[in-house]
Parts: sequence; C-alpha cells; structure tokens
Amino acid sequence: MALPALDPAQRQAALDKAAVARRIRADAKQRLKVGELSLEELLAEAATSEPLAKLRVCDVLEAMPAYGPVKAERLMEDLGIASSRRVRGLGVRQRSALLETFAERS
Repeated sequence: MALPALDPAQRQAALDKAAVARRIRADAKQRLKVGELSLEELLAEAATSEPLAKLRVCDVLEAMPAYGPVKAERLMEDLGIASSRRVRGLGVRQRSALLETFAERS
C-alpha cells in the first residue's frame, strides 16, 4: 500500500506532530529515570496520552533506575511480554505483573 501524497503544509503538520510525540516520550522516560514518575503513573497517563501509549515496553523498562537492555529483556521474558509490545498492548496480567515487580523493588 502506497503512502498518500501530502502537500507541504500537511507534511509539515505531520512532522510537527511527530516531534511533539517524541518530546513527550523522551520527557516521560527521563522522569522515570530520575524517579519523578513511577511506572504506575506512567501506565495511568498512557491511558489518555497517545504518544505514551505507543511507547515500547522495553524502552520504558530501560528507563527505570538500575535497568538496562539486558535486565529489561530478562524481565520481559520472565513475565511473558514480547519485545515488540507497546504500553497500550499490555494485557491485564502483564500490566499487573509489571506493577507487582516494581512495587516489590520500592
């Protein structure tokens, strides 16, 4: 399927929208990393924020303090979460397992 042809104004609007979404996601990950935002708060915000809902779970976990790519991947495997899963796509059990995991570490 071919992408629709956009006029310059539509293209610029799409680029601006994408830049705003990237800033929202980067800000959320930074707030997670420094402890200003908890995982539970992020998941709650993602229910109403399209950019946060499209965050990959592995990116969220890697932004958690003391987590990197290896620990994040290991945790996702343990909880049965696919590496391509996005926050919006988390099931009820996966969401509760993640929250339970990080509640124990707090």
